[in-house]
Amino acid sequence: MLSEKERSKTYFIQTFGCQMNERDSETIAGMLEEEGYTPSEKREDADVVVINTCSVRENADNRFFGQLGVVKKIKEKNPDAIVAVCGCMMQQKRVTDRIHDKYNWVDIIFGTMNIDEFPKMLRERIAEGRQEFHVLDAREQIAEGLPAARRYSFKAFVNIMNGCNNFCTYCIVPYTRGREVSRSPENILSEVRNLAAAGVREITLLGQNVNSYGKAEHLEKDFCGLLYDIAEVDGIERIRFMTSHPKDMPERLIQAFRDCDKLCGHIHLPVQAGSDRILKKMNRHYTKEQYLGILERLREADPDIAVTTDIMVGFPGETEEDFLETLDLVQRARFDSAFTFLYSIREGTPAAKAPDQIPEEIKHDRFDRLVNALNTITAEKNAACVGRTERILIEGRSARGGEGTCTGRTESFKLVNFLCDESRAGQFADVKITEAGTFSLFGELV
Repeated sequence: MLSEKERSKTYFIQTFGCQMNERDSETIAGMLEEEGYTPSEKREDADVVVINTCSVRENADNRFFGQLGVVKKIKEKNPDAIVAVCGCMMQQKRVTDRIHDKYNWVDIIFGTMNIDEFPKMLRERIAEGRQEFHVLDAREQIAEGLPAARRYSFKAFVNIMNGCNNFCTYCIVPYTRGREVSRSPENILSEVRNLAAAGVREITLLGQNVNSYGKAEHLEKDFCGLLYDIAEVDGIERIRFMTSHPKDMPERLIQAFRDCDKLCGHIHLPVQAGSDRILKKMNRHYTKEQYLGILERLREADPDIAVTTDIMVGFPGETEEDFLETLDLVQRARFDSAFTFLYSIREGTPAAKAPDQIPEEIKHDRFDRLVNALNTITAEKNAACVGRTERILIEGRSARGGEGTCTGRTESFKLVNFLCDESRAGQFADVKITEAGTFSLFGELV
């Protein structure tokens, strides 16, 4: 039996939220592994438990504090276990104050802008026994050269920037991720080349608004230039990115879907609403017709491009007429899929103070009508794929199928399930689509 000194220390990370949080968790895992920790399959067995939080939606707050209550029981059973909380919620004083007051058994708190300090905080917590709470309000540069324990060996997220300058009136992100800060093209390209050398074939470039990459720093290289440079890296076969803001969609980026062979035919372009009045209240800086015009030009550049979006219902002051404008946009835009949300108050945003909040029952009615409309279109779009042969990057075993069923994505980001040996994960394969569901496709290897 191993002694305490001989036993490997373990960690467990629970991640809420977006792809940027997922990428941050990969970095946290990499730093922990450099400190000698190994991943634990069970949270209750881990020596270090990390909760990486999201603050975009109200239920994320509730879920976090609910999970924190569960982790307290682990701490009670194992007082030596170290609990760290990080991410967007830690950038809000009301949250850290609540943790101080009601969850003072939490060992470490750090924010989105000082992830690189986590190993030092962990060492000091172990050596000196004191709580380590450190959250930066702003940062002028993104820390480079941090390790990462990546989820996949064949595809990877690459952060190109952090923060947001748009200040949509419903959104907490500029307050939790800070103002826009872009990485240098040289550092991004170096990371991509290293990933390609390690066998990565698909990368997804991440930023709150990738279209504004480099603008705050007045970089000579804009986002389109960065895309084309990355396309020159040997070994990288697919390039994706998210997310784009419609107000910053340059014509050159639209044409890249025609001219850049490695750029996948999919764009996530959040519209949020179809009413010009609501879009103005949201501080989105485009109109319904301008948005539809962008879609028209994208489909001229690439007739097969898949467009996904975010849509919110129940924004303060939204009338039935405003909502019908959103339904009209959905019918005209014909999105391949959409993330749909009920507006929820985010403390600290301008919309939270609006006097004309929408009753919950009206929100839910509109939400149900919106989802029904979207699902009908998605099902029709997917049905049109039947009979096609798609090139799939095999990701591994499907959560839906039994043994021998794998899953992967088309270039247009549609999920496909098919019979395949799991050992082929990371390879490309031609798959003929034989059946379509509302949310995924089914096929067979060609």
